[in-house]
Amino acid sequence: MSRPTAADGTTRLANRAYYDEFSHRYEAERGHGYHALIDDLEVDLALRYVRGARVLEAGCGTGLISERLAPHAGSLVGLDLSSGMLRHAARRGLTVVQGSVTDLPFPDESFDVVCSFKVLAHVTRIEQALRELSRVTRPGGHLILEFYNPLSLRYLVKRLKRPTAISEGTTDEAVFTRYDTLDAVRRALPPAHRVVDLRGVRVVTPVSTVFKVATVGRLFRYLEWKACDAPVLRRLGGFLIVVAEKPR
Repeated sequence: MSRPTAADGTTRLANRAYYDEFSHRYEAERGHGYHALIDDLEVDLALRYVRGARVLEAGCGTGLISERLAPHAGSLVGLDLSSGMLRHAARRGLTVVQGSVTDLPFPDESFDVVCSFKVLAHVTRIEQALRELSRVTRPGGHLILEFYNPLSLRYLVKRLKRPTAISEGTTDEAVFTRYDTLDAVRRALPPAHRVVDLRGVRVVTPVSTVFKVATVGRLFRYLEWKACDAPVLRRLGGFLIVVAEKPR
């Protein structure tokens, strides 16, 4: 069977192949500007929950987030589907395991907190993934889950702009991507899970390149921090970080 094609005509890749290819340049733009802001907003929210806890980062990539959370956690394990990504994470001295979010290689109730950033938007079997993430979380524990939001400026820009290259021959259109509203996320969560916190990330930023101009970037960084937890504005984030509590 031929593999499906993406919107730009390139071949649609399986998630593992896509991220193995992406791993070679994944950190090229990280650590400053737009991407640093996104990471900072994710880490800041996660730190409310992970201090002293047994933590799993599901879809840890190269370990950029796990590396910042690990010193505050009681213990932390990073999981990723891509061996290419995990090689970078292991070099950071992190405890990492290869596996899928739809079939986690951990016993029930292994963690106090499970977090997942930039991953669930690329999972077709989302209900299965959320059941698995819940399964390995203790009763009363928290799931910190990031989704892509269709009710956002980022979604509109994504629909209008050209695909972004992740390697010489592949763009970000080559991987499955889903967009979920907050209501859709609530419906996909396992029964009795309660949403206890919400953060909107990239609420007002039109395009990431505004951060390449220092003064403009500082302005948008300030605005994003103001908007991320604002009751109405946070629902318009290009990324929705939903914190759900597992029932006791």
